[in-house]
Amino acid sequence: MEEIILQILDALRRGETVDERALVKLVHAQARRAGGDKRAFAKRRLLPFYQRVKREEPERWARWGITPELEEGLVKVLRMKPRRSASGVATITVITKPWPCSGSCIFCPSDVRMPKSYLADEPACARAEQACFDPYLQVSARLTALSQMGHATDKIELIVLGGTWSDYPAEYQIWFMRELFRALNDDATVGQSGSSACVGFSDESGAAFAPSGSSASPASFGRAAASVSPSASAAPAPLGPGAAPAPLGPAAAPAPLDPVATEAVQREVTDGHLSYNQAIAQLYGTSTAWREAARVQCATMDELEREQRRNETARHRVVGLVIETRPDAITPEALVSIRRMGATKIQMGVQSVDQRVLDANGRGIRVAQIERAFSLLRFFGFKIHAHFMVNLLGSTPEADRLDYQRFVADLAFQPDEVKLYPCALIESSRLRGRYEAGEWRPYTEDELVSVLVDDVLATPAYCRVSRMIRDFSSGDIMAGNKKPNLRQMVESRLRARCEQTGERVQEIRFREIATSEVDVRALRLEAVPYETPATSERFLQWVTPEGRIAGFLRLSLPKAAAVEALASELRTAGCEPPVQPGEAMIREVHVYGMAARVGEEGGAAQHHGLGRKLVERACELAREAGYERINVISAVGTREYYRHLGFYDHGLYQQCKIRTEGILHHG
Repeated sequence: MEEIILQILDALRRGETVDERALVKLVHAQARRAGGDKRAFAKRRLLPFYQRVKREEPERWARWGITPELEEGLVKVLRMKPRRSASGVATITVITKPWPCSGSCIFCPSDVRMPKSYLADEPACARAEQACFDPYLQVSARLTALSQMGHATDKIELIVLGGTWSDYPAEYQIWFMRELFRALNDDATVGQSGSSACVGFSDESGAAFAPSGSSASPASFGRAAASVSPSASAAPAPLGPGAAPAPLGPAAAPAPLDPVATEAVQREVTDGHLSYNQAIAQLYGTSTAWREAARVQCATMDELEREQRRNETARHRVVGLVIETRPDAITPEALVSIRRMGATKIQMGVQSVDQRVLDANGRGIRVAQIERAFSLLRFFGFKIHAHFMVNLLGSTPEADRLDYQRFVADLAFQPDEVKLYPCALIESSRLRGRYEAGEWRPYTEDELVSVLVDDVLATPAYCRVSRMIRDFSSGDIMAGNKKPNLRQMVESRLRARCEQTGERVQEIRFREIATSEVDVRALRLEAVPYETPATSERFLQWVTPEGRIAGFLRLSLPKAAAVEALASELRTAGCEPPVQPGEAMIREVHVYGMAARVGEEGGAAQHHGLGRKLVERACELAREAGYERINVISAVGTREYYRHLGFYDHGLYQQCKIRTEGILHHG
C-alpha cells in the first residue's frame, strides 16, 4: 500500500488530478505487480494505512516528505463517501434499546431485537446491536469509522433514533445523553473505549479508567461489545481515597439473550399471537441481564450538564442533537426536558395529515395534535424534521399528492425538513394481513416515482427532503420499493421534466453545493418569508447565480397574541414560557461545505464568514419588526461560537440584545 500512497503523492506534486478512476488504475496496477488480490489494496484500506503509519511510524512517515498541502490533497483522494460530511457536519446515528411503544401503527415492523419500527439489518441498528445499544460504544465505533474514512469529526450531529423518546424513563434518557457526550469528550475510539460496558466507571473528573493492558483491536472491540449487555456491570462500590476501581471486562457481564428463544418469540409476533409490547416484556422484562443493565442506566442532570460543559471546547463538539418522537408526545414539559438535554432538532412521525388515512393506519392521533405540535416546536425554537409517507393503507397516488401539498403549504404545518418515503411491507407488520386480504397494494414503480417527483416540485425553498427510503434491506421487504437508488431515479426524472417544462426544484437538498467550492463574491442573500399561526418566519439563504444554496438561517418572529396565549397556558401548567414578548428566535444556522476542523481555514463556504453575516441580517430583520432581543437554540458545541458573536447564556438558549442602530449587543 505504501507504493500506492507514494504514487498518489508524486502525482499531486506534479499538479495532476487523482480522481476515482485514476486511483482504481493505481490499485489494479499494484495488485498485478504484487501478484495478489486487488481487494487487499482497496481504497477503504489506504487511508487507515496512512493514518497508522503517521501515528505509529513517524520516521517512515517523515521520509514521505508530506507537507500540509500534500496531506490535504491525499486525504481528499482517499476519503470514503465524501457526501457523508458534505453538509459541513459529520453525522453519528445511535439507537436506543428495545422498549414498549405507545403507538400501534399497522405499517411498523415489529423486530423484537430492536426498538419498534426498526429492523436489525439496518446499518445503524446492526451497529447498535453489536454494541448492545450502549451509547458510548456506538459513538466510539462511528468516530473510528469516520476517521478511517477521512472525515473530520470536530463538528458532530448526533441523531438519536429508536421510536418515541418520551416513552423511555427519564433517568434512561439522561444517562443515554450523558454517555453520548462523554464518549465524544473522551475522544473514544476503538481500543480506547471508556464505556462502562467493557471498562471501569469514570472518576469524578470524567476521565475513564481502562482495564489493565487494554489495547483492543477493532476485531476484539466488536467481540467485546457483542458479548456484554448495555452497561451491564453492577454499580461500582464507593472508592476510598486513592483506591483504584476494579476493571470490569466482558467476563463480568451477563450473557446476551438466547437467540433461539428470541427467534421463537419473533415468530409469535410475526404470526400475530403476541403484540410487540408483550414480546418486549417477555424477552427483556424477565432477563436478569437487562434488568441489571437498567439498574445502572441512570444519571443526574448535573452529570449530564458537566459533560455538556466539557463538550463546549472538546475536540468533537456536538453542533446538532436530534431526538425522535410522536406529535402526541409533544408537550411543553417534554420540550423543556429535551432542550435541557441539548436537543436542537425534533424528528416527528407525521406520516399523513389526512385524518381518514391516519385512522386507517392505526396512528391513534388527531390532525389537531399535529398542528399543536408544530406550533409548540416553533415556540421552543426546534428545527422540525417530519416523517411523511406515501402509499399508506387507504390512500391513492392522487390523494398522496394532495396530502403532501397540504402538508408543505398549509400554515399549520410547513416542516423544515422531511423524510419522504413509501410504505413498504415487512413481514412482522400488521399490514401483512391487509395485503394478503387484497386491501393494500404497493404502487408500481412508475406510480411511485411520479408521486415523489410531484412532491419534490411542491416542496418550498425552506424545506429539505432528507431521505426517500428507509434503510430496509431488499430481503426484508415483502412488497414495495426495493431499489436503494430510488432518489436517483426521482431526480433523474425531475431533471428531464424540468428541462421540458421550465419548472424549477426549490427543495434544499437538490440545491446544496455539497462538496463544491463557491465564489463567495457571486453569492447573494435572499429572504423567503412565510407565515404560520404562531410566528412569522424568515428563511435567509445564500445562493449562487444558478440558485444553488451555500448556507441558510431560520428566523422565527413569534406573534404577540400567540406568545401571550401560550405563556398563560404554560404558567397554568407550572411551566415558564420559553420566549418572552419582544424576543425573536434563530432556529437554525447552517453553512455548507465539506466538514472542516474547528479553526481550520479552507475554501469551502464555511470559511468566509457567511454564518456571521446570516446572524447579523437576522438581527436586522428582527429589529425592523420591532423585536428587542434575539434568542438562538444553540447546540452545546456551538455555544462558544455564539459567545464570540455577542450572545450570552440565557435559560434554555443563548440571547443577545439588538442595538437600536443594528446588529449585536452583549449584555
